[in-house]
Amino acid sequence: QVTLVESGGAPEQSGGSLRLSCAGSGLVFSRYDMSWFRQPPKQAREWVATITAAAGRTNYSESVKGRFAVSRDNDNQLLYLQMTNLKPEDTAVYYCNAQNLWESYWGQGTQVTVSL
Repeated sequence: QVTLVESGGAPEQSGGSLRLSCAGSGLVFSRYDMSWFRQPPKQAREWVATITAAAGRTNYSESVKGRFAVSRDNDNQLLYLQMTNLKPEDTAVYYCNAQNLWESYWGQGTQVTVSL
């Protein structure tokens, strides 16, 4: 059984930093592109960042580029999202996603709340 468990979400003030983690089990982590998505209150889920399986290439949405950094530790099956210069519009439930050509898995999410 594949599980992805996010952690690290918390209340934070504008301008602050948080580091989210996603722990994977039941899958060969290194074979999956790993992504972070988020769902702000009363809005649709949106893509935030991706780090590829093989080359570890990263891509970011324009709204977080330059402020967030995605990384992975394949040996320990961990995905990270370092978030800096947080803004109130970053308030959302953050989800990690593991995807390859055949499968896609989601975690249960972790809440990030950024106040002024």
